[in-house]
Amino acid sequence: MENPENLSPEELVAKKEEMLKFYKDSMPYLQAQFDYEELLSQIDEMRLKRTQIQMAYAQMMAPPEEDSMPEPEGQMEGTHEVPKDSKKRKLKTEA
Repeated sequence: MENPENLSPEELVAKKEEMLKFYKDSMPYLQAQFDYEELLSQIDEMRLKRTQIQMAYAQMMAPPEEDSMPEPEGQMEGTHEVPKDSKKRKLKTEA
C-alpha cells in the first residue's frame, strides 16, 4: 500500500473516492449480514423462552415430594444394611 505522505493532493482525493466507493458498494452485503445475525439472535431468544416454559411446565406437572426431611447419609429408604464393624448378636439357647 502506498504511503499517504508520498501521494500528491490529486492522488489523495482519488484514493479517498476509491475507498468511499468500496464502502458504499459493500453496504448491501453488510446489511444482509446484519439482518442475518439479527434473525439468528431472535431465534436464540425464542428458543430460550420456549425452554424456560417447558421447564416451568415440567416442574408444575411433577408430583410433590412426599418426604421433606432428607434421609441421613448412608441410609436409603427400604434398605437396612448392618454396618460391617458391628458385632453379631446370638440368640440365647435353652439348655
